[in-house]
Amino acid sequence: MGTGKRGLVATAVTVVCAITVLAAPGTAFASPDPTPSASASSTPAPNKDLEAVRDKLDKLYHDAAVATDSYNAAEERSKQQSAAIVGLAKEIVKGQQKLDELKKRAGAAAAAQYRTGGLPDEAQLLLSDDPQEFLDGAGRVMQGERATKGLIAEMTQTQQDLKQYAADAAEQWKQLEAGRKAKDAARKKIKKQIAAAEKLESQLEAKEKERLAELEQEEALKAQTAWLDSGILDEIKGKASEQGKKAVEFATKQIGKPYVWGAEGPDSYDCSGLTSQAWASAGRPIPRTSQEQWKQLKHIDIKDMRPGDLIIYFDDASHVGMYIGDGAMVNAPRPGRTVSIAGAGSMPILGVVRPDA
Repeated sequence: MGTGKRGLVATAVTVVCAITVLAAPGTAFASPDPTPSASASSTPAPNKDLEAVRDKLDKLYHDAAVATDSYNAAEERSKQQSAAIVGLAKEIVKGQQKLDELKKRAGAAAAAQYRTGGLPDEAQLLLSDDPQEFLDGAGRVMQGERATKGLIAEMTQTQQDLKQYAADAAEQWKQLEAGRKAKDAARKKIKKQIAAAEKLESQLEAKEKERLAELEQEEALKAQTAWLDSGILDEIKGKASEQGKKAVEFATKQIGKPYVWGAEGPDSYDCSGLTSQAWASAGRPIPRTSQEQWKQLKHIDIKDMRPGDLIIYFDDASHVGMYIGDGAMVNAPRPGRTVSIAGAGSMPILGVVRPDA
């Protein structure tokens, strides 16, 4: 890429990475290349110690993100199963009403037979001396036989349907209970991981927190710079679709709102809550979790990426952000952070998916 363009991009990336750090409560802004100041008289922990702390925090928050995906998946399944149970209950009511009506018809036929002396239509036909009456009666007998067979068949099918609806409802209840347990397990793991991370951060001195934020920023900038140095931006020339523009507009309007695991807005989001709601606002519902977005949406080569596409991060697809152009993406990073802009290459990219392919 040209020197002028590279300079602009590098400046933009520095700002982008800095924005990501700003969201941490009690964390001061630090430039990518900090210089010693007179206030740095106290001796913070050595960088290698803080690197170990940062690695530990990354693991804790990553595990929390994986558990959050599990929680969101269980929540989504619970919604679907609850809707299925409601639908089955309606079918059972309708089926019972139909069966009651069929029983009334069968009862009416039996009552009619009783009124004719209990003789079936065939016997009455044989006792007739009138040829025309015999012929008319023969037609009625055939119609009656067909109607009776049809009534019996319909009652049998309705009873079978009701039995199947009841079995399906029981299975949905069973899955709903399994989903509830999965949600509880994921919720406990999320809280445990976040609590451990917060406890670890609370043990740091103010200077150490500032330096930790700098290390986070430096790592993100290093990864982004390496990604840009590959020349990838020279290849990415895609223009946003109309739906993609709407999704990007929605996502960027959420900047500054806090990350909350399991949240889908409007006041807070987790990573896939942001991307799924952004595309829902554009009229294109997509899977709720980053892992399902990776599994179900069309995969796109990075060089073909366009604004609105979703970038899936880490080997386990545990994080997602939305590409907004010029080498940047918007995402809800993790607990303690807010929805913000970051370098598209600031984390390990698994791949790119397109909701409106």
